[in-house]
Formats: sequence, C-alpha cells, structure tokens
Amino acid sequence: MEAGEYVTVAPHPALRRYVRRLQGYREFSATPLRRLQAPVGSCAMILGFGGPLRLHGPAGPVAPSPPSSPRAFLAGMQTAAVHTEFRGHQHGVQVDLTPLGVFVLLGRPTAELTGAVPALDELDDPALAALPDRLAAEPDWPARFAHVEAFLAGRLLADTARTPDPEVTWAWRRLVRRAGLVGIADLAAETGWSRRHLLDRFRAQVGLAPKTAARVLRFERAAGLVVGGGPFGAPGPQPDLATVAAECGYADQAHLTREFRALAGVTPTAYRCAFVQATPVVGS
Repeated sequence: MEAGEYVTVAPHPALRRYVRRLQGYREFSATPLRRLQAPVGSCAMILGFGGPLRLHGPAGPVAPSPPSSPRAFLAGMQTAAVHTEFRGHQHGVQVDLTPLGVFVLLGRPTAELTGAVPALDELDDPALAALPDRLAAEPDWPARFAHVEAFLAGRLLADTARTPDPEVTWAWRRLVRRAGLVGIADLAAETGWSRRHLLDRFRAQVGLAPKTAARVLRFERAAGLVVGGGPFGAPGPQPDLATVAAECGYADQAHLTREFRALAGVTPTAYRCAFVQATPVVGS
C-alpha cells in the first residue's frame, strides 16, 4: 500500500457519550488489501466517497454468494470477525459510535443490526445516506469533521431524540469501565430490574445480551494489550500473553487463545501480526 493520509480526532465533548472518535482517511493500494476487523464495543459507520469496500465474513454474504461491496455502511455489534478488502482508492470518514449512539441515531432497536453491516442506503434514512456525498464536497478534514458533528448533534442531542433507558445506559457504562468484568446478576441488582428484564431491554438497545457484551468488551481490552497501547491505536509495548490473560480475567493463556479463535478467528500471536501489518500511521 502506498502511504496514506489518516487524521484522527476526538468528538466534541457533548457527543462523547455516543461517539468514540472520528477518523478521516485517504489511501491507495495497487493490489487487494485485506484487513481483519475483530469485534469491539462500538459500531463503525463508514462514510466513504472513494471506491467500495468488500466485506467478507458473517456480516456479509458468504460463499457461494459474492461478498457485499458497499461504499458507505453502518456496522452493528459483532461477535465474529469480518474482513474488509479493497483495491484502488479509499477516501472517507469513519465514525465510531457506541451501540447506544446507534440506537439514538436511527431511532430503532440496535438489535436489528446485530451481526449485520447494511449499506447506508438500505437504512431508509435519506439524510444519512446523503451524508457521504455532502462530505466529499467539503474542502478539507476540519470542514468534514465539523459537518459530521453538526449532523450527529442534530440527531443525537435533539429534544426529539429517542433516548435509551437510564438503567441500560448505566449498565453499559459500567461494563465499559470494567472491561466486561462485572457479574450480570450484580448489574441487574444494581439497576433494580430482574435479570430477564435487563436482558430484554439491554439487548434491544445495545444489540447484544449483557453477558455477550461483557465478553466482547473483555476481548477488546485483551486485544489492545496484545498489540500494545501506542497513540491512536499504533502498536506499543507488548506484554506476554499469560499476563494479558490474568489482567483481563481469563482463567489462563489457553482460555485467552480460545477466545481469540472464537471472536477473531486467529490466535493472539497471529492477531498481533495482522494488526501491526495493517496499522496506518495516523495523526491529528
């Protein structure tokens, strides 16, 4: 891949309960470039105005059907790895939304998107579908980020916005803060709901059941430790796998490896290699 351009910024403080980050990107590859996208505790909205991305995995059509190739899409919460692939030019803005942010943005249950990656024009939301072309018309990254934030503020912060249950918001944030290391019975008790009611409301608004969400969040933390913790996700110091397993609450290194195989489709060592090979140098 030729050198690309990557600009990562934090969202406006008012948006941070629903938006994790914004990244602008421009890159080119003369040969097909495939990247592993493992499950994380957020939903990626790709506002692309370059070539299409081919999606391989549970979220897209599988053989013998060809992979889906959207230019702009919104990925729901995932519990299995997806691969993206492109050749030629890629250009656009990625918005990493919390699952509750997706719930408010679309005004419908997030569970409808779980395991799916619909193109924006499949969401019956004309304003959202038109956003990539509007961004393409902007002159630079600051203007594009300002445009995206204005659009998101109009949806996420409006008085008419559909808001998640306070109990679900609290439970999600507690799981995020503890990287999944919270007992579901404790979550239910602290919300004052029954486990069944918490499961139903949480799954509708987050997209996953609390136990599954905890599993993904624990994996996300472990994956971050496996590759290191450099700025903007760049690789940094890498602890040994036994230490990662202990810090993230896995029974042992073998348990950690099983979770990587189940959620990412590869071992921790292979995941580390894939991440390092695919990580761009980014700035702000």
